[in-house]
Amino acid sequence: MAFHYAACASQGARNYQEDAAAIRTGAGEQILVGESHAGSAAELTLALADGMGGHAGGAVASEIACRSYLAAMAASTGSLSGRLEEALGLANAAIADYVAEHPALNGMGCTLVGAAFGPFGVEWVSVGDSPLYLVRLGKIELLNEDHSLAPELDKLAAAGKISRAEARSDPRRHFLRSALTGTAPELVDRPQRPLRLEPDDVIVLASDGIGTLEKEEILATVEAHSAAGPADIADQLLRAVAAKGEIYQDNTTIVVVAVGAA
Repeated sequence: MAFHYAACASQGARNYQEDAAAIRTGAGEQILVGESHAGSAAELTLALADGMGGHAGGAVASEIACRSYLAAMAASTGSLSGRLEEALGLANAAIADYVAEHPALNGMGCTLVGAAFGPFGVEWVSVGDSPLYLVRLGKIELLNEDHSLAPELDKLAAAGKISRAEARSDPRRHFLRSALTGTAPELVDRPQRPLRLEPDDVIVLASDGIGTLEKEEILATVEAHSAAGPADIADQLLRAVAAKGEIYQDNTTIVVVAVGAA
């Protein structure tokens, strides 16, 4: 089994970039994603973060989190689940240390999705609302928990207390219930065991800028371009987001992993 991966990013309608993503292969190569990047590996460790707390603070927090997470995963030993939790904690601690040295950035933070790919499949840990999707056999599934207010608003809509349109347009929809800010996050998502992967599975990690697309649109884009590989999938997803023409389109960073033969 091999993991063919690609990453790309867009500032959207913003004049700054608060997202960050980083990739480490089993061979030890480590890349902090700036421009588009693609490759293949038998093992992968990925980190993706979406900053908060203002332009400077958000960008710093997301980069610190990604770098610290990958460094911790590379240095730690023991069970994978334990390493994931330890790396998350060290990434959070690194943000706290930076704020202590730069008090003007107090309040900065970020989401974080950290995922490890290998013969076991994929296992992850996440805080915040950056989604981790699985596309398999014509279906799409959100693997990690959404720690924004969006699920709570959707529950109100499902109960008939507000309309679906009201839930989708509520300005509080992207308010975070949990993030890495240097203090213990209130919510952390971590599966009890790795998810086994199958040939032709596609995993999509993204910042919440991809939320401009409905899940069905993400699925359709992945399926339409899966034969061309992950770089084309990632590029077409960014193009689909841009085509929506959202006036306040957020930064969007996407990492696509396609499972194939070695």
